[in-house]
Amino acid sequence: MNDLTNIPVNQAPSSKPRRDVAVPGEPFGWLRSEIDRLFEDFGRPARSAFNFGLRSLAPVPALEMVDDKQNYRLTAELPGLADKDIDITVADGVLTISGEKREETERSEQGFMLSERRYGRFERQVTLPADVDPEAIKAQFKDGVLTLTLAKDEKAAARTRKIAIEKA
Repeated sequence: MNDLTNIPVNQAPSSKPRRDVAVPGEPFGWLRSEIDRLFEDFGRPARSAFNFGLRSLAPVPALEMVDDKQNYRLTAELPGLADKDIDITVADGVLTISGEKREETERSEQGFMLSERRYGRFERQVTLPADVDPEAIKAQFKDGVLTLTLAKDEKAAARTRKIAIEKA
């Protein structure tokens, strides 16, 4: 059996222990830190504006929804798009943001030519909270960020009722 206690440690003096190297006395420290990192990152979106979801290979824009008492504010990061490239629809309590990104670049210098094309269609659906008034949704698009203001329906709270449990 191999002696795992003499694993070299690549660590600068006076620095904090790194997660990607073995720690003396912990032969499997690196493996454990990698497994911990895997579980910490599980379910988190990637750190880019267009993430690739697990269910499809289509890019998915990052979203954020905030409740500011009178409204909900939903923002979507859509860099490189124009407002004419984006469609927003609402049906049966589901808001759908979809669009298509097309980018073409052509460059020719000193005997070589470069041509790049990037395009892709995306769609993101969000189930709206029950108290959103679909008729009062407003959208603004500036600097690659789509902001939707979802007005709350004041009558929705009045439609809420407690259900009594009957004895069987």
